[in-house]
Amino acid sequence: MIGTLNGTVRHKNLNALVVDVSGVGYKVFVTTETALEITPSSPIFLWTHLAVRETSLELFGFLDKGTLDIFELLITISGIGPKSALGILNVASPAMLRQAVASEDTTYLTRVSGIGKKKAEKIVLELKDKLKTTKEDGGTDMRSEGDALEALVSLGYSERDAREALKKVPKETAGASERVKAALKLLSTRS
Repeated sequence: MIGTLNGTVRHKNLNALVVDVSGVGYKVFVTTETALEITPSSPIFLWTHLAVRETSLELFGFLDKGTLDIFELLITISGIGPKSALGILNVASPAMLRQAVASEDTTYLTRVSGIGKKKAEKIVLELKDKLKTTKEDGGTDMRSEGDALEALVSLGYSERDAREALKKVPKETAGASERVKAALKLLSTRS
């Protein structure tokens, strides 16, 4: 079992990296956010999960142990494979996933290809006990976060840019309209 990789990034695309470890290049599937943060030729340390199938071995990598733990919880759910779990982590960070489970909000999960309302509800139900969510986890209003994201996308921003901007908005900023205003300021200074 490969538990971690420590090496140099030799190549990347939007969902995978090739990490050189002592002359051996490992193809590692990662979230889009991780791929965008990493630059080729940079050193990297990844927590990994090796998915063994009858016809393939696939390695999934994460920058922190907490994200790996969430990934491994997701793949214990019937009908959620490693690629679907990675898709979920592409649209919802571990913190957002905890909040969604605590508030029983399926908004982010249904944005993943292949996950409909029923499967999203099943994920929330099965993760509720496993994640040990608290009232604090549901503290951020996930509905307003989803509404803010939809508003920014409808204004013409990509979902990725909108999500990144919303991550930078202070947690104290409450309500969808206030979060959208703050995100728009961040997006306009970036242009």
